[in-house]
Formats: sequence, C-alpha cells, structure tokens
Amino acid sequence: MPMKDQLEKLLEAGKDNALLRFSLGELLFKDGDHARAAEHLAEAVAHDPDYSAAWKLYGKALIENGDLIAGIDVLEHGITVAEARGDNQAVREMQVFAKRARKRLDEQDA
Repeated sequence: MPMKDQLEKLLEAGKDNALLRFSLGELLFKDGDHARAAEHLAEAVAHDPDYSAAWKLYGKALIENGDLIAGIDVLEHGITVAEARGDNQAVREMQVFAKRARKRLDEQDA
C-alpha cells in the first residue's frame, strides 16, 4: 500500500497530529496536488504552531496553487516562528520563497 494511503488510513482512524498532516501534505505537494497539500499543512500548523518546516511548505503549496498573497502571508508568519526557534536555514529559505512570490505578484500587477 502506498505511503499516502497508509497515512490517510491513520488519519481516518483518528491518529491526527502535526507530523501526520505534514507528511501527507509533503506527499501531496510532491504529487502536484498543491490545494490538498495546503489543507493538510494548514492542519499541521494548527496542531503545532512552532513547526517551521510545515509553515515553509504550507506557504509554498499556497503559492504553487496560485494564491500568492496568502502564501506570502503564511511565509512571513513562518519566518517569525523560525526566527523565534533559531531555525536560520528555514528563515533564509522562506525569505527567498516570499521574495520570489512578491516578484511574481508584481509581474501580474504590471
């Protein structure tokens, strides 16, 4: 049974937690299902608001799904979380993703 199916069965069985939601979101993101990935990643950060990696992937999923403004907002919040945790690598990555999204947004407005 594929990993995504295994994780969905755990979720259906009531084993809901941040890591499970992050893992599902990550698999869906890799499969190109950015909308569903964003849903699971939103749940991941709801379970654990200090989960830097989940904030980063959540923002990327929103951006890839075409919601640039929400993606930028999520990344900015994630940067604040990562800074508070001392997660400097995540801070740098989210800053780059947010900068690229802002550039895309500016290009759309032009």
